[in-house]
Amino acid sequence: MTVRFQPRRHGPYAGVVSPDLIAAYADATADDTHAVRSGAAVPVVFPIVLAFHAGDDARADLPARIWERVRGGVHGEHDVVVHPPLRPGDRIDTWTSISAVRTVRPGTQVVVHFEHIAPDGVVAVEQWWTMILLGLDGMADLGELPAAHPFPPAALAHPLGTAVQQVPSDTARRYAAVSGDWSAHHFDIAVARAEGFDVLFNHGLCTMAMCVHRLLRIAGIDDPARVRRVAVRFASPTPLGGDVEVRAYRADPDVLVFEASCGDQTVVTNGRLELRP
Repeated sequence: MTVRFQPRRHGPYAGVVSPDLIAAYADATADDTHAVRSGAAVPVVFPIVLAFHAGDDARADLPARIWERVRGGVHGEHDVVVHPPLRPGDRIDTWTSISAVRTVRPGTQVVVHFEHIAPDGVVAVEQWWTMILLGLDGMADLGELPAAHPFPPAALAHPLGTAVQQVPSDTARRYAAVSGDWSAHHFDIAVARAEGFDVLFNHGLCTMAMCVHRLLRIAGIDDPARVRRVAVRFASPTPLGGDVEVRAYRADPDVLVFEASCGDQTVVTNGRLELRP
């Protein structure tokens, strides 16, 4: 039997782009960008920490009866589009809803859409959080998927450079304190192993933020407000205590693409960062 449901729009969730929160986020994600550290700019992946639990409320719209068939869940992809950049001190309202559902080989993709609304009522930032519910099938297709961001093979001919970012062993705890994401698989090895992982690992959005910081450094960009969009596919978790190597390429004048690995394991693929012209 095909399972259908009607998603709802949840919100508003009030938040503030406070300089203290930006500083804590920068520390947790190893962001040494001068414009961020000086309180003049907001990191592009930052807005999710203003309403992390809003996504849980949206996913709760999925019918309760399906969860007994779910073996676990992984953060498959994440996409951030920045319209007018946020500014330190802004008060932000976030709205969220499930925007798409698709059956895929490992289970079911569930996409949660976030809208971060600036004080003037304009949508400042949108995010699409794609989660894969492992082992789940039988869900009816719903909505439109986010824009694709495949890695263009031709970009390999235009390398920009590489950078390495260490992921200290206490990163997950510091990031959780900022984001509110205290998921046990980041802290309890027994829980991680029960979900099929051999090590404690970093939050995907923290790894994504680290990759963006390194990518901007490779490209010589100190102002994150120049970023219009960044999207990634999470290939595998990033072990705490490891070193992430980011490899950057230029696909177009205003488009950078990237991949990242930790040791011999690829952790991010199909990375795409679009700059404002």
